[in-house]
Amino acid sequence: MTDLEDNMTQALPLRDLGASGLRVSALGFGCMGLNFGYGTALDKPDASGLIRAAFDRGVTLFDTAEAYGPFTHEELVGEALAPVRDQVVIATKFGFRDGDPGKGQDSRPERIRALCEASLKRLRTDRIDLFYQHREDTSVPMEDVAGTVKDLIQEGKVLHVGLSEAGDGSIRRAHAVQPVAVLQSEYSL
Repeated sequence: MTDLEDNMTQALPLRDLGASGLRVSALGFGCMGLNFGYGTALDKPDASGLIRAAFDRGVTLFDTAEAYGPFTHEELVGEALAPVRDQVVIATKFGFRDGDPGKGQDSRPERIRALCEASLKRLRTDRIDLFYQHREDTSVPMEDVAGTVKDLIQEGKVLHVGLSEAGDGSIRRAHAVQPVAVLQSEYSL
């Protein structure tokens, strides 16, 4: 058993994410609400403390996005998880023009590449475990999106690709280029 698995089994059962090889705690931490989207933003020490408390209780999947903040959220998550980076799975998302959901989608290959580099820096890591397209960009063929992430996987900058709020046809087209590890649909208690 690895240190990661030992830590996770102390508090939460493990789940395999499909056939991807990713093994995470049964509960993940969707970090969006820390400083974006829901209510008043927490100050940085409190938000960081909450992330670390979740880890201490066995949570190993942490989800963020360029659009949360924008950009500042990835910095927060990266800083909080830096001391335990090799014991967690970090998921982040791309696909909004300038990181702003109000400006529409932008999943052009050059934008995905630039965002990956910027996200790696903000997250203080050498790899993104799970890189999601946040919303489908109908102006860019899904094959181009999946192909760009496939290239990033081959370069070791990304480990797995995911899709958020994608339709079944898009999922099939992406999966034909690069196996899609995870699908995310909004479900909020």
